[in-house]
Amino acid sequence: MKKIFRTLHQWVVSENKYDPHANYSDKIEWLRVIPFLLVNLGCLLVFWVGFSWTAFMVAVVLYFVRLFSIGGFYHRYFSHKTYQTNRFWQFIFGFIAASSGQRGPLWWAAHHRQHHMVSDEPADAHSPVQHGFWWSHVGWFLSKKHYHYNPDRVKDLARFPELVFLDRYDILPPTVLFISLFVAGILLHRYVPSLGVTAGQMLVWGFCISTIALFHSTVSINSLSHVFGKKRFPTKDNSRNNFLLALLTLGEGWHNNHHHYPATARQGFMWWEIDITYYVLKLLEKLGIIWNVKGLPKSVLQK
Repeated sequence: MKKIFRTLHQWVVSENKYDPHANYSDKIEWLRVIPFLLVNLGCLLVFWVGFSWTAFMVAVVLYFVRLFSIGGFYHRYFSHKTYQTNRFWQFIFGFIAASSGQRGPLWWAAHHRQHHMVSDEPADAHSPVQHGFWWSHVGWFLSKKHYHYNPDRVKDLARFPELVFLDRYDILPPTVLFISLFVAGILLHRYVPSLGVTAGQMLVWGFCISTIALFHSTVSINSLSHVFGKKRFPTKDNSRNNFLLALLTLGEGWHNNHHHYPATARQGFMWWEIDITYYVLKLLEKLGIIWNVKGLPKSVLQK
């Protein structure tokens, strides 16, 4: 019973008990990852709830909005500080990104900064070169060893109590999204029956399918962009540029570019390297939501 209550507590509160001397196990904590497994299994309910264009479009919109928030804010802002914004907008986009179920901003940024420090070395948590495809794609994310993060990596982010709150209660954003979709489905079914949408469809399509598709797109940069693609710059790791992954992730697939020069908000270095996240960031800059967006020095392009 103690183990069950401890697991339930861990579902609600993500406590970072980092200990540099602890020898955490690589084993997957199956009880703790039950919510993640349920979202995966929830996708199978699509054969029961059926299809509606409304639910499908909600899934697509949530996929791209949250994907941009992860790439544009979790990655290019929280992890690399490639532009500036205020506390209001960093919380709003942090909340949206956290609704993807990929944990909080401090956890995400700490692990990503660690990845750049030891990329494709044994200490790299999700290197396919070191640990194979399965582990780099999803295994590391589910293991006890990587539930914690080194707080020294994210002291700059820990200054903001709202981000610490978001990180500690990282189950809150996906829960809010889940309940919102359920309520929206009930209201649409009742007041706009011509749409043919149900609460079940909104949950399965808008939450489960969209979230799992988003998860696999995001982690494919860990598992596939260090294996498949072209290596333009002679970085110390095995990072690659992959056009297909760049399309699926709104620009994150230009991974070799990024590892060569991570200080820029732009990852598609050439004009033909589509980087939708960067285009949206430039739009947000014009709107005054973000500023001081770091571009690409000419010296990097000349290489």
